[in-house]
Amino acid sequence: MAASQLRTDSALQEPRWVQWLLIGVAVVLMAALVLLPLAVVLVEALSAGVRAYLAAINEPDTRAAIWLTLTVAALAVPLNAFFGLTTAWAVTKFEFRGKRVLMALVDLPFAISPVVSGLVLVLLFGAHGWFGAWLQQHDIQILFATPGIVLATVFVTFPFVARELIPLMQSQGRDEEEAAASLGAGGWSVFWRVTLPNIKWALLYGVLLCNARAMGEFGAVSVVSGHIRGLTNTLPLQVEILHGEFQFQAAFAVASLLTLLALVTLVLKAWLEHRHGDALGGRSARH
Repeated sequence: MAASQLRTDSALQEPRWVQWLLIGVAVVLMAALVLLPLAVVLVEALSAGVRAYLAAINEPDTRAAIWLTLTVAALAVPLNAFFGLTTAWAVTKFEFRGKRVLMALVDLPFAISPVVSGLVLVLLFGAHGWFGAWLQQHDIQILFATPGIVLATVFVTFPFVARELIPLMQSQGRDEEEAAASLGAGGWSVFWRVTLPNIKWALLYGVLLCNARAMGEFGAVSVVSGHIRGLTNTLPLQVEILHGEFQFQAAFAVASLLTLLALVTLVLKAWLEHRHGDALGGRSARH
């Protein structure tokens, strides 16, 4: 039996030269499409020296863009962590009509262009939108202000947390929660002592990806921000403005901040997959 299995495994293996060829192609593509652009950003950012780099980062409009980006992420990510957790809980723990519709809605931001989602917010909250007149009467500004940017970011990044939690919670089932409830534990006690410890690493993984996308979002934010210097420009929009004004070194300097964020996210992502692959639903085995 063992010998037969070994012969089968050997027959299924590709020749050594094919393996090395595929690995080489993958490495070349990754270097050309990922590593080379990252290196170009960092080299161009420092092309005029460290002093020019720091001056570009310390420019008032750039500082405002950094602060706004951090503010939007600080608001959008916790909201999506809460929405994603409650959505995953509802989908995996209960049976109800419209469950498949809810699952489809979770994936909707993946299917819709971010620009379209921004235009939808304009249709809803613009001066001539559905709620535009009411907002003007009550002196509430959504578009061209932080609330509109937060709403656009929340919509675009909504699926990340939910999509990390739903498969894991489905695979875990409800046995542990039901056992805890049968022993007299209340709903909140079951959640804090059973459910949350089982999903905490997947939750952190989803929050990490959500945060990276929130800070790097361009399309939807560009539509609703109004591009007001020092007020509604996030880091990606600031890069676009500087590049459009032919301030290439400054544009790459600001872009390097997003690049460093991507690298930090990549390192944390790899660490989570390595250390807690089982808690992430077997992700390490799949990657």
